[in-house]
Amino acid sequence: MRIIAVQGLLEVRHGDDLAALIADAANDEPGIKPDDVVVVTQKVVSKAEGRIVSLDSVTPSPEAERIAVETEKDPRLVELILGESNRIVRQRGPILITETKHGFVCANAGIDASNVGPEGLVSLLPEDPDASAALIRSGIRERTGADVAVIVTDTFGRAWREGHTNVAIGVAGMLPFADYVGQTDPHGYELRVSTLAVADEIAAAAELVQGKLDRVPVAIVR
Repeated sequence: MRIIAVQGLLEVRHGDDLAALIADAANDEPGIKPDDVVVVTQKVVSKAEGRIVSLDSVTPSPEAERIAVETEKDPRLVELILGESNRIVRQRGPILITETKHGFVCANAGIDASNVGPEGLVSLLPEDPDASAALIRSGIRERTGADVAVIVTDTFGRAWREGHTNVAIGVAGMLPFADYVGQTDPHGYELRVSTLAVADEIAAAAELVQGKLDRVPVAIVR
């Protein structure tokens, strides 16, 4: 298996054809080949889909004002977090863990200010990350002829573990899990609960070449 950083992707803006940008950036090296897995960070997907919000455009509710005092967060940010969440899972000190409308459990509903732009802008998660992945996949196939899988990723913390890791929040063109339930190991033991999170593991591996500061939002796993 090879993990290849796609260099030279232009700054993504609202309305950009992300599949076209990826195909152009990967045109010469490494190219895009059938059965590649194209791993794309959430941030560029959110930019292309217009999910960047200015905090200046947000009016916090009384509930957001109250939680902001308790968490020492910007009340406008808290208002966005509440708007993107089904419920608050855990609140302690500055930590605000929510269940997003997608069903993800993560800090601040996945809302983030890094790698977005000028101060005061934040990115929201794509509304439908699976649909985002499917759109990128079809666009790449249209431009290159290659039938690929696409994973849209974000970085999540982990309960009772230090550090963060990339996970898949949207998948198209591949099964996200490898299910071993019902199969037997070399000693004849039947597996009952073994399901491998393949998409998450590919997402985590891809982040090793993408990094956080290197402007490499796309990687190809081959």
